[in-house]
Amino acid sequence: MGTPRGAAVIARALRLLVMPGRTWVAIAAEPADPRGLFGRYVAPLAAIPAVCSVAGPLKFGFNIANVDVMMSPLGLVLGAFAGYALTFAAVAAAGVLVALIARAFGGDGDRGRALELVSYAATASWIGGVAELYPSLGLAVGVLAGVYSLYTLYLGLPRMLAIPDAHRLTAFAAILVVIFGLWTARGVLAASAAELGGPLSASYTPLR
Repeated sequence: MGTPRGAAVIARALRLLVMPGRTWVAIAAEPADPRGLFGRYVAPLAAIPAVCSVAGPLKFGFNIANVDVMMSPLGLVLGAFAGYALTFAAVAAAGVLVALIARAFGGDGDRGRALELVSYAATASWIGGVAELYPSLGLAVGVLAGVYSLYTLYLGLPRMLAIPDAHRLTAFAAILVVIFGLWTARGVLAASAAELGGPLSASYTPLR
């Protein structure tokens, strides 16, 4: 079957949210499909936080300790576009590095499976990007969604890359370092792109 299409993408995403363990079993039984994965799964889901991170701040702005912070529309668009493009690069790089880590810890170093593991595990983070529509909730929901994505990835390690249980926790720790490094670099580059759109503006809103 490979990567799902159309409405099946939504069904798979929901299954990864509510029963990730069983869903990994189903994914592992399918042939790897790296090309279809990017176009049919990563592209639409990664667009959720990209779009919402523009629409939300334009409507509500940010409020930090009664200080309203506004970004220029151009800055928001540049940052979101850069972040979206860099997501593909980060996922691809993570797939390669996770495959190497899996091989180092006695697992299967198949790059296609590693790419599937990283991409499908990120489902919760991408869907959690809907919270960016209301920026005050975006950070909290983003952290929770990120933690759940990491939990989903941990569950998928033995199914997708056959990492022995004795080495799974150590391999997972190494993968965390890789993921945090890549996503930090992605965030820095996206923020730099946003700065090209103009400076932030801020105003104080007194308590009522």
